[in-house]
Amino acid sequence: MVKIAVAGVAGRMGARVVHAVYAHPEAELAGAFEAPGNPAVGKSLAGVVGLAGAEGVVGDDPVAAITEAQVLIEFTSPGATVKNLKECASQDRAAVIGTTGLSESQRKTVAQQAKKVPVVFAPNMSVAMNLMFKLVGDMARVLGPDYALEVLEAHHDQKKDAPSGTAVRLIEQLCAVRGWDPEKVCRHGRVGLTGARGKDELGVSVIRGGDIVGDHTVYFIGQGERLELTHRSHSRDTLARGAVRAAVWVVEQPPGLYDMQDVLGLKP
Repeated sequence: MVKIAVAGVAGRMGARVVHAVYAHPEAELAGAFEAPGNPAVGKSLAGVVGLAGAEGVVGDDPVAAITEAQVLIEFTSPGATVKNLKECASQDRAAVIGTTGLSESQRKTVAQQAKKVPVVFAPNMSVAMNLMFKLVGDMARVLGPDYALEVLEAHHDQKKDAPSGTAVRLIEQLCAVRGWDPEKVCRHGRVGLTGARGKDELGVSVIRGGDIVGDHTVYFIGQGERLELTHRSHSRDTLARGAVRAAVWVVEQPPGLYDMQDVLGLKP
């Protein structure tokens, strides 16, 4: 059994990760914590995450939780994620990070810590979404430069970063095929007299509202036809199950920075 600690258990994702740990035959919950001062601290874990049979209370000490675990699963804030990853590295514990919105400096810190311990860092833990990451590159390659590229993503009204980490990954995959710099070619929304669409341009549109878990569509638009590839998350459980799958996998790996493509064996 792989012993797993879960950060941010009172959050949207953290609670579902706890459910996924209990449902996985090779996983065991070793610790569940929240930030100091969070109203959930000290309360029954079962009550906080809505899972009868979940034992213990919600703590506020990441050091103690990580000590009892082999791997930490993180879906919190960028600052907390970096801090907790450093603690994992100091205790020789693996980590699975699904937090998005990290700055370039924070991403570099993740890469540095991954030289000490194995880390899976992915913007989306869904198995199907990770297949989409692979497919968009293949499709862009086959269709070629005559097809315009557009990315549309939609999330709930509480999401703090835009475009989503998943959309950023899709953009990176598409730009890699075209040989583009994402910073130069992305057109984030259009308003006013924008003129004709440039050939070396990647349109990015963002929707926020309600309780949308996550929708992502890539449009390949040619003359006389278009191809749309869409992934829709109906539940956060798909992300949580992927994260636990990654946690069970990563504890057997040497130090390094991995993503879900590694976990799923999708890399060449």
